[in-house]
Amino acid sequence: MMKKVLLLCLLIVNATWADWPHEHISQAVFASSVVDRQPQQIITEADDSLGKIYFFTNIRNLAGDRITHRWLYKDNIKAEISFDIKGKRWRVWSSKNIWHTWTGEWTVEVVDQLDNVLLVKTINFEKSTTQMSARNKDE
Repeated sequence: MMKKVLLLCLLIVNATWADWPHEHISQAVFASSVVDRQPQQIITEADDSLGKIYFFTNIRNLAGDRITHRWLYKDNIKAEISFDIKGKRWRVWSSKNIWHTWTGEWTVEVVDQLDNVLLVKTINFEKSTTQMSARNKDE
């Protein structure tokens, strides 16, 4: 009986970790804002009406380390924001104001203190259809 309980516990833990995007990152998402250390309105694509995009990560078991959110656009680093991880579970986020002309794919790399890339997430940033419609009416 004890072996069955132990096996069941291992299966549950393994299934939970399988949903994590990285062994030390339980959540990594783009959002329209962060409130009370929680991402709000998780987004998978955005347009220039949003203006600012947040990237949220929930870090696990890296206390004492430093991680960095590296924002890239067209293979150019646009921002690097570093965080000292001070607990077993540490939630961090960074944001980027994105100019309306910076359309296309944006990438955020989560990098450790040795410059190893732990995780890569991308989001597509397009022109707003309402702004394009307004421009077409003016022409």
